[in-house]
Amino acid sequence: MGEIRSGFLTMEVPVLLEAATVIARPVAVVWDFYAVHHVENHPRWDPTIQLEATTSRPLGVGTVIGRRVSRFDRTTEGTMEIIEFEPERAMRVRIRDGATTIIGWARFEAVDDDHTRLVIGGEFPGLDDPTREQLHPMIERSAATIKSFIESET
Repeated sequence: MGEIRSGFLTMEVPVLLEAATVIARPVAVVWDFYAVHHVENHPRWDPTIQLEATTSRPLGVGTVIGRRVSRFDRTTEGTMEIIEFEPERAMRVRIRDGATTIIGWARFEAVDDDHTRLVIGGEFPGLDDPTREQLHPMIERSAATIKSFIESET
């Protein structure tokens, strides 16, 4: 676990985890699948997560999504608030699962007209090594699953 200690102050250093993949589709297609239809599609690429829209409006900055996660032998309920939503470029969320706050993101970069580099990741406070070793492959698997869904369905 990353910690900085100085006198009487102890500060947890967040652990950053990312995974990237190149998808054989234009940025607009990847953005639509990942960001515009996030509530419907996220549980497909990560079945440990259930999401529930709290509004019928399109997703954007300020949207709050209900979230239930069942992993590591426990279930937590919380929210996912969209804090950045830049079409075809970036999506960033503040996730509150119980007492934990995680910042998650996705970046979309055109490789060429028909290929997109998708980078997904998160900033996890107080993550110990065994949990990091379990979580990072899950993020990599999600990136690969997203690629597979987009390339086979669009």
